[in-house]
Amino acid sequence: MIKRYSLPEMEKIWSEETRFNKMFLIELTVCEVMANKGLIPKSAYRNIKTRAKIDISRIHEIEKVTKHDVIAFIEQISENIGPDSRYIHLGLTSSDILDTATALQLKDSCNLIITKLKNLSTELKSKSIKYKNTLTIGRTHGIHAEPTTFGLKLLGWYSEINRNIELMEFTADRISYGKISGAVGNFAHFSPDIEEYVCKKLGLKSEPVSTQVIPRDRYALYLSVLAIIASSLERFVTEVRHLQKTEVNELQEPFSSGQKGSSAMPHKRNPILSENICGLARLIRAYVQTALENIPLWHERDISHSSAERIILPDASILIDFILTRVTYIINGMVVNESNMLKNLRLTKGLIFSERVLLALIKKGLTRKQSYELVQSCAFKSMETDTEFKEVLLSDKNIKKYLTESEIEHCFDIKEMLSNINHIYRRTIKN
Repeated sequence: MIKRYSLPEMEKIWSEETRFNKMFLIELTVCEVMANKGLIPKSAYRNIKTRAKIDISRIHEIEKVTKHDVIAFIEQISENIGPDSRYIHLGLTSSDILDTATALQLKDSCNLIITKLKNLSTELKSKSIKYKNTLTIGRTHGIHAEPTTFGLKLLGWYSEINRNIELMEFTADRISYGKISGAVGNFAHFSPDIEEYVCKKLGLKSEPVSTQVIPRDRYALYLSVLAIIASSLERFVTEVRHLQKTEVNELQEPFSSGQKGSSAMPHKRNPILSENICGLARLIRAYVQTALENIPLWHERDISHSSAERIILPDASILIDFILTRVTYIINGMVVNESNMLKNLRLTKGLIFSERVLLALIKKGLTRKQSYELVQSCAFKSMETDTEFKEVLLSDKNIKKYLTESEIEHCFDIKEMLSNINHIYRRTIKN
């Protein structure tokens, strides 16, 4: 992933240095258990542990000849060891090392992503409580629907992020599997307890049935969950983008001192952070298709998945880390224009209470069709004459046959709605 979208912690997890260090740790742990079992001399294990050094530039040199990165890695760490180097990679295949190392990287990625999700959850919870009673208009199809509160909108995001956390925790468990089972996964050259020891020491579980590789449905799950999280985040910032439009002006992204919105128009304050997130979320979703196509490999394994995974696993991990950090920054520093929310709430001159009038008429014994037609007629008259909806209702003889003035007034009372929103908060925020 390009530097522009790479943050240090996640970038380090997927760095070449980390990858080779984890590969060496796996090789060393295999040597350790083999030495404990008397399969190789203990002195050889101590020699390997002491003298092996990773030199990435040298690995690249060797790979130019071998055209095989794992062989290049093994040859490089063997260079300082002497005859005991023959015990490195004994009975193993490349994927024993690569897939188990990848499992460690994925596990670390999951833990970092979960931490970032929890940070965002905390921020959303705080802002949701702050704006719990801040009235705003709810929109469906982009059209004013019914009044709600801005806090409730944020509470929905908070609830969704908590589901994302649960998904990520489930995924962390499902990808934390290693394999040390040989060329076709049948433990042809050593017993399964070697694998069990190595995986347990590394904080992984043993793949129940592997081929030459760990089954790729695990990786597809990981990327699918990242795509779900990315899509949730895109949903949130799409709302920010809509609410920042000039004619809406209910919300604004943080805008730092010295920031510029346009190279041509000095007045512009564009929602560029949110737009950027929308673009990156598309990439993460696109990687899922590749991950799914990596599941059906030939027989015990082919190598068609390898080149793609070198890109999609680190890139998707780095991108989700970046956009999670950016969304948290947006939520933390967003400007909430409460006065404009109230102004927009009044734009339709009370038409947003039409369903309340509809229900009041139904309670009086009218059919839904009769009620709907009466209210729709008044609503259209309000729009055509630019008159307050309540005034139209109070002067309409058909409405007055069924509803008193106080009953019409009650249709415009939002106390019950606010009370119900408080109930949603109580069942959503447990502490």
